[in-house]
This record gives sequence, C-alpha cells and structure tokens, in this order.
Amino acid sequence: MLTLLKLLKDGRFHSGQALGAALGISRSAVWKQLQHLEADLGLSVHKVRGKGYQLAKPLLLLDVAQICANGLCEWPVHVFDSIDSTNAEALRSIERGVQAPFLVLAERQIAGRGRRGRKWVSPFADNLYHSLVLRIDGGMRQIEGLSLVVGLAVMHALRDMGIAEAALKWPNDVLVGEKKIAGILLELVGDPADVCHVVLGVGINVNMRSTDEVDQQWTSMSLESGRDFDRNELVARLGAKLQQYLALHHEAGFAAIQSEWERFHLWQGRAVSLIAGVNRIDGVVMGIDHQGALRLKVDGVEKTFSGGELSLRLRDDS
Repeated sequence: MLTLLKLLKDGRFHSGQALGAALGISRSAVWKQLQHLEADLGLSVHKVRGKGYQLAKPLLLLDVAQICANGLCEWPVHVFDSIDSTNAEALRSIERGVQAPFLVLAERQIAGRGRRGRKWVSPFADNLYHSLVLRIDGGMRQIEGLSLVVGLAVMHALRDMGIAEAALKWPNDVLVGEKKIAGILLELVGDPADVCHVVLGVGINVNMRSTDEVDQQWTSMSLESGRDFDRNELVARLGAKLQQYLALHHEAGFAAIQSEWERFHLWQGRAVSLIAGVNRIDGVVMGIDHQGALRLKVDGVEKTFSGGELSLRLRDDS
C-alpha cells in the first residue's frame, strides 16, 4: 500500500493500468489498495474516468537524506510510516539499548498522546511527530526547566519558517494568539540523580487544515501562512535550535534562558486559573523561576508551582 502511495505522492493522475504495471498487480488489486489508502490513512483520492487516480493534494514524505541535506546530520534519524507514538517507540529503543542521542519520526501515529493522557491527533503526512532521545549525566540540574527549553527551540524554529506570531504558554505549549500550534511531552527513564534518558517529544501542526477530533482551539503552520511546508526542512531547523538551546542549558543551566522564555510568554501578567486535578487556584502570572516553575501572585502573595499534571487557563476577566 505504501509503495502505491509513493507512486501517487506527486499529486498527478495515474491510470489504474500504469499503477498495476508498476506494482505487478491487477487493476482490481490497485482499486482495493486505493480503498485501504482512504480508509486506513485518511487520504482522499480523486477518481476520474479516462484519467485515473490522483491524491487530493501532493505529499512530501519524510526522508532521512532530505533532512540531512537541510543540515541535520548530528543524530541518527529513524522514520516510521505508521506507529503507535514516537515517544513510545523511543522508550522501546532505549530498552533495546539503542545508543542516544537519536531521533524518532513518523508519518502517522495511531496512539499519539499529549500531556495528561490526552489524544494527539496525528493524520498521515500532515504534521510533525518528533521524539529526540538524550542521555543525561550529572543529575537533576540537567533536566531543570527542560520542557521550557524545548518549547523555546520549537517557537524559534516556527518563527524562522515564517510563523512570526508563535509564542509560549507555560508549561509545554506553543500558541499563535489563543490557538495551539505545538506541544511538548517529556518522558524520563532511569535514575534522575545519576544517569537517565529523556525523551523530548514534540508535536507540531504543520499542514493540517481541518479535523473534528481536537477539543481545543488549534491552528497549523499552513492555516497561518496559506501554504504548505516541507517537514524535512522543519525537522532540520528544529534540530539546529534544539542543539543551540540544549547546549546553553547544559553549560549554564535554565537560569541562562529564564529571561528569554519570559519575554516570549503570551500570558505574562495575565489573570489565570491553575488547575490541579479538582483544585483551582486563581492568580496573576508573574513569570517563572530559575528552575522553570510558574510564579503566580495569589491573593497578593507570590507562590510557585511546578509539576506535570498542572494546566493553566486564562480567566474570563483577564
């Protein structure tokens, strides 16, 4: 089926006879594979008598050679056509003893997930599903504020590609205005006080233009710009930004990045509600501390909050 997809990816019409000859199968077998493409991958195929078959839009698939040609050759890159999630595959690879650093990418996730167990919508060949695995030596200091560091790298990569309004929301989101364009999910295995591995999971809405599966405001690079993007270039640009900010974080700690992160925080000074399970804390965002924890003014008193299960929302009176 994926071989057929690669024949159709140029977005041009191809006759059933030509496709069958290229694949060594009958025209009826081509028809069955096309039905699977639509059903399994959610792709739309135009069928015109006398012309043949055409994808609704051309596909530019992820390609290791193209990623390297765009400048990212620092890490081994593993690309999957379809997978449960890139973070899950990254964790399995760590268990198998694959040496870090390495990068896992996928065209589609069938069980993509965000923070707090939420589903991450992952249509085929539309968005970026990206998990970078690092080995961390030297204890907890090396992971302080790490998700915020990754968010800063993602934001700058998007801005470099023309999404000028991309900005940050504590702790793990990149927004354009009030709409989410990217999210970060970090997972840690091993001993954080000694040697461990961290998976830097990044999901970016790239060329997705519609879906009814997202329960919050969202946008994509394509919706913001009116054009489609080469995800191979995005992988390379994001890799360059991650190298830059991870090196700074390793050398100087999160404190060296704190003020820059605050400068790009959309909700700085805004009235918010911090949700922790069934508890809600109302306050005003003052910024973050040198470890990446949120600083809130609550009833006139500054308090700090951190943790993976926290959710931040704007208050109606903000």
